[in-house]
Amino acid sequence: MQKTNFKPRAFLFDLNGTMIDDMDYHNKAWHSILTEQLGASIAFHEVKKEMYGKNKELLARIFGKDHFSADEIEKISMEKEISYQAAYQPHLSLIAGLPAFLKKAADRHIAMAIGSAAIPFNINFVLDGLNIRPYFKAIVSADDVETSKPHPETFLKAAKYLGIDAVDCLVFEDAPKGVEAAFHAGMKCIVLTTMHSTDEFKHYSNVIACIENYNDPILNTLL
Repeated sequence: MQKTNFKPRAFLFDLNGTMIDDMDYHNKAWHSILTEQLGASIAFHEVKKEMYGKNKELLARIFGKDHFSADEIEKISMEKEISYQAAYQPHLSLIAGLPAFLKKAADRHIAMAIGSAAIPFNINFVLDGLNIRPYFKAIVSADDVETSKPHPETFLKAAKYLGIDAVDCLVFEDAPKGVEAAFHAGMKCIVLTTMHSTDEFKHYSNVIACIENYNDPILNTLL
């Protein structure tokens, strides 16, 4: 990890685990459907390792390619997301310090975008549920890309929509696959340690810092 006087022109945020601390709720929803409904033999902690990319990709990794039809995948995916939202709704909140950080960034005219593997149904759940949509000039969801993280398409599209060069963007992520996507996009990254330890990111040269929340003093150097 590195320290820098980097002054980004744009912040690109992953969503789940990065802006909201909700990954355990995703894990529980997936584990319930995979084991109780679909008959998979997979431990709770093993589901966590598979939670990256699109829902159809997760299902393919566990059950094999073409095990489910497109309609079945859509049905399973929506059942999982509805279960997740119902469980997380009472706890829906931004990670500590993020409301103030978003306001400061907006006041300083730093462009902001969402770059997430979540479907629009879940992104809207957060942005509208917390009334933060006006902060973001661009949103890139799972439906907007051909290739999921760690491919850089998500972040490169977000930068393009903002009209800002990749080298001038800073990514906020919580997962190694997301940090890898930022690296391939040529972007520096700050990691939220909501689901992974600092040690899991030590070999990524684009990581500026690992933080627990948005009250970390290092963020003041970016504004």
